[in-house]
Amino acid sequence: MSILAAKGNAATKRTYMRHGAPEPLFGVRIGDLKPVQKLIKGDQNLAMQLYATGNSDAMYLAGLVANGGRMPRALLNRWAKQATWHLISGCTVPWVASEHPQGFEIAMKWIEASEERVAVSGWSTLAAILAVTPDDELPIREIASLLARVAKTIRSSPNRVRYAMNNFVICCGTYVAPLAGKALAVAGEIGPVDVDMGNTDCQVPDAVSSIHKSRRGLPVAPKRKTTRC
Repeated sequence: MSILAAKGNAATKRTYMRHGAPEPLFGVRIGDLKPVQKLIKGDQNLAMQLYATGNSDAMYLAGLVANGGRMPRALLNRWAKQATWHLISGCTVPWVASEHPQGFEIAMKWIEASEERVAVSGWSTLAAILAVTPDDELPIREIASLLARVAKTIRSSPNRVRYAMNNFVICCGTYVAPLAGKALAVAGEIGPVDVDMGNTDCQVPDAVSSIHKSRRGLPVAPKRKTTRC
């Protein structure tokens, strides 16, 4: 925590807070977390302690270090409930949950949650699973049903859940060959997605153009080794 405090800066902290980050946080740039990540790589216990601090920088770092496959399901549920803002619920929690053997099942329960951040973690975990898991290991029928659900419900869903749903469609169209066409059709059907991004210049990605761009001229993009960044 002393290392993180030393790397924090006021401008980055203000930026994160404009995007919705609450106190406590130091305001450490993501790039400045990478050397710390290498320093504590593989220290699962420390990653758990970092997340438990409630400090946004420490929680993000925890997600870079933790092995989700070694985390009990109850602990993943706790991480999802304790996420303090959308960067943690939409990035940190899905990184680890997507590594769990029951990650898909866990995410399916999370998308039914009444808490917006938990639902965000659910849809984001599903998107992460699509990006890294071979198609022959995916429940294609269930994913197809989820695409249909997004088409019907995205506009009536909570604010940040709409963003996560849109990203789910993008990942499906980008990485899942059996559903590439269906995902692109759903992306066209939902069109522009309205999300309140707060006092920022951030925009919601257009799903159709994002899918085409990510495929880079291929039928689908190669699977990723990890969704961490």
